[in-house]
Amino acid sequence: MFSYLRERFTSHLRERSRRRARLVSKDGRCNIEFGNVEKSRFVFLIDIWTTILDLRWRYKMTIFISAFLGSWFLFGLLWYVVAYIHKDLPEFNPSINHTPCVENINGLTSAFLFSLETQVTIGYGFRCVTEQCATAIFLLIFQSILGVIINSFMCGAILAKISRSKNRAKTITFSKNAVISKRGGKLCLLIRVANLRKSLLIGSHIYGKLLRTTITPEGETIILDQVNIEFVVDAGNENLFFISPLTIYHIIDKNSPFFHMAAETLLQQDFELVVFLDGTVEATSATCQVRTSYIPEEVLWGYRFAPIVSKTKEGKYRVDFQNFSKTVAVETPHCAFCLYNEKEAKAKEKKGYDNPGFVLSEVNETSDTKM
Repeated sequence: MFSYLRERFTSHLRERSRRRARLVSKDGRCNIEFGNVEKSRFVFLIDIWTTILDLRWRYKMTIFISAFLGSWFLFGLLWYVVAYIHKDLPEFNPSINHTPCVENINGLTSAFLFSLETQVTIGYGFRCVTEQCATAIFLLIFQSILGVIINSFMCGAILAKISRSKNRAKTITFSKNAVISKRGGKLCLLIRVANLRKSLLIGSHIYGKLLRTTITPEGETIILDQVNIEFVVDAGNENLFFISPLTIYHIIDKNSPFFHMAAETLLQQDFELVVFLDGTVEATSATCQVRTSYIPEEVLWGYRFAPIVSKTKEGKYRVDFQNFSKTVAVETPHCAFCLYNEKEAKAKEKKGYDNPGFVLSEVNETSDTKM
């Protein structure tokens, strides 16, 4: 029992030591931190709308509640000051004929309740403004206008947060692993992507970036150097008909950065493949981007994806997402260079070549035979 636990613990530590840092997580979040930014953080207040939208829900709701409570309490204090200056409060013992600025404000609590009624437009009953002083009328108008602005901004921010296209991107999923195998006689890197909704992404476009550390001929080390990776499906990589899961593939030819990799050396490589899918949401016409990444441990050499689309007896097409990331081992060359050398060798076998060093010598035959 203890030996089993020790092996599991050792394997877990080994796995953690092999775990690589990645720029983009599997769910598309970017793992990057900005340090020593020269500009002040107050520059984000210039674009306050985007700042509010990018906040997490807990911070957004804190601002939402604080904005309303703060404005109600602030104007409650102002209404209390107006009543205090006009000597409407009970401690001043106003006369029977005294007309207050606001009826029935007896203290700070009643002033807060009047501020709440004014800003949320509940309506007046027991407490109301009179025509006695212009200050109260001006304050009423100012609070009503400011309350409309706060309501519009905060409600608009919450609505925009709910309807952001990033939420639509969560219904686009990529396969857990990428695979490398032959497709159409060529060695390809394949990834499966699926749309979990029946509504389409219009004008979808898919592409990739290979991130790795490179050293230039001048000796400069470039971290996160980006190399374009072209992905296609059988109909191209533009305007995808994204109603069912698609298998996108990258052809590993001589121009591909995967050309010099092999099955034995793949895990020794240091790279991160980031895949992007851009499209327009059919329901809202908003553009969205879905992204994920693959590190060498998540690229399986010599496998292909299991089929997931079938046809039912009723004539409908059924997608079995249980096999979405399932892979099947297939016979695959252990490197792209070997595959292309094999093709060239077979092509040469079908052709004849002249040997310039071959000399034809004639042999004279004689009819004399010795007995």
